[in-house]
Amino acid sequence: MVNIVTSAPKQYDDRRSEWFVPQWGSLQFRMAIGLLFLPYTGMVLSYTIIGAMLAPTIYWDRVLAIVTIYFFGLGVAAHALDAIGSSNSTKPWGQHFSRKTLWGMAILSLLIAYGIGLYYIVTASPWLAVIAVLEGFFLFAYNLEAFQGRFHTDGWFAFSWGVLPVCAGFIIETNTLTPSVLAVAAGMGLISLVEINASRPYKELKKLGDTTHTRRYEMILKCVSLSVIFLAMGMILWRLQH
Repeated sequence: MVNIVTSAPKQYDDRRSEWFVPQWGSLQFRMAIGLLFLPYTGMVLSYTIIGAMLAPTIYWDRVLAIVTIYFFGLGVAAHALDAIGSSNSTKPWGQHFSRKTLWGMAILSLLIAYGIGLYYIVTASPWLAVIAVLEGFFLFAYNLEAFQGRFHTDGWFAFSWGVLPVCAGFIIETNTLTPSVLAVAAGMGLISLVEINASRPYKELKKLGDTTHTRRYEMILKCVSLSVIFLAMGMILWRLQH
């Protein structure tokens, strides 16, 4: 069970009203769901599916595997590390989660993600190891703002959580990359760049209580995340029919 510290600083109380946080259930449940940032996690999982659907032959167990890897690696581990942050960073969820709980969530999730990844690296797609190393690096360098925050930038965010997931989805299916897949990956990276650039002013405006402009950025974020998710769903349905 997730251990949540209820004495959160006042400035973080409004995180409970985020559009991706359930407005029902216990505080513990709501904050646990909120920590996953499900719309944005859904975007990254969709990127892996988009990459996989570009493969000539689809191995559906590998599709499920790469989605699971990124759910635990990004959805849980990366967001837990982001909640820990660096010593100088603002904690996105205040003190709702204890540091011990967050580290436990991150470590357990990474063990699951890398355990699954290692199996497919050994049995099917050795080149997936390159993605695993790169994502592992950015997982800590970006979310913990290591190297004086040098990799905590919008560009590296788009590369690590936009470009690489598409490549991972294709590589686990084919153990190779093609120029066309790299082009699609670049496109998804640009979409991630739109998302992160809309997310930053959204958070600042929300803190200031500017509801009019906050709603506009919230609509952008909803449309961006849902468009990627529906694209992935459409590609799955198309491949099932052919």
